Amino acid sequence: MKKNKLMVIGAALMLAAACAPAKSVKREQAMSVKETEKVESKYTGPKRRIGVVEFANKTKYGQRLGSAASDILSTELGKSGKFIVLRPDAMEKIMEQQKFQAQGMVDPATAVQIGGIMGIEAIVTGSISGFGVKTEGSDYLLSQSKQQVAEATVNISLIDVESGEQIMSDTGKGVAKSKKASFLGMGTKGGYDETLEDNALRAAIVQFVENIASQLNKKAWSCMVADAAGEEIYLNAGQESGIDVGTRLDCYHQGAEIRNPRTNKVMGHREEYIGIVEVQRYCGETGDCSIAKLVKASGASARAKDICRLAK
Repeated sequence: MKKNKLMVIGAALMLAAACAPAKSVKREQAMSVKETEKVESKYTGPKRRIGVVEFANKTKYGQRLGSAASDILSTELGKSGKFIVLRPDAMEKIMEQQKFQAQGMVDPATAVQIGGIMGIEAIVTGSISGFGVKTEGSDYLLSQSKQQVAEATVNISLIDVESGEQIMSDTGKGVAKSKKASFLGMGTKGGYDETLEDNALRAAIVQFVENIASQLNKKAWSCMVADAAGEEIYLNAGQESGIDVGTRLDCYHQGAEIRNPRTNKVMGHREEYIGIVEVQRYCGETGDCSIAKLVKASGASARAKDICRLAK
């Protein structure tokens, strides 16, 4: 009799141990919505400078979702080693100073102005268009098994700041689950698992990193002239950006806008060729400044806000 009791208790303890919380995360491949075919070209250039604007939350669920999603994307972009990221809080401060809208979508004209002020190549805007949490599971005589399921839908747009054109639009969907169980009153019971929100958002967002890198890799990497004095040209990219000493770039003055006569959208700018510059050494306290020298000149002098591109 005593032996039977011990066997029952032992079985109960084993089942209780098996009832520990379990989590799983599932992501659905991001779907291209507008001219966003998955580009398979390998990223080989220096790091891209990109800004992320705080996402708009279009759901009725929690005001923090927008800021959480934009922070997750910023972190994932930085972890990839392919980007120097101007995070949402930094973007917001500068945009507020310039009296620009600091959340959600950024119009083309504003994007061009932001690019000139912040020295970035592209801006990511986005929104949370869907979010929900539900509880699934069943109750039995001796045991109970429940799981919370969070589902998120995130939309992003990638804007080229030279033209103000939206060059990519993607949607990602993510699912996160947290299982809680109990047996004979033992085990885990539960309130809401707050980590589900971030897990579902991360699952929806993670594919965006490769899509953004591939899309930007279609165009030549570029940086800006921060200042010019005599033969020295100061660039807003250096060791942190992955620019090597000896790298050569083609530099241009940016002139008047060129607009599509049908749509009136900016297609680009008139450009005056300055010449070829070669990176001589690094400078600055941030590690992302370099000094270049003009090695092939057209006759024009470099000045602040000129564009320098890495030849493909």
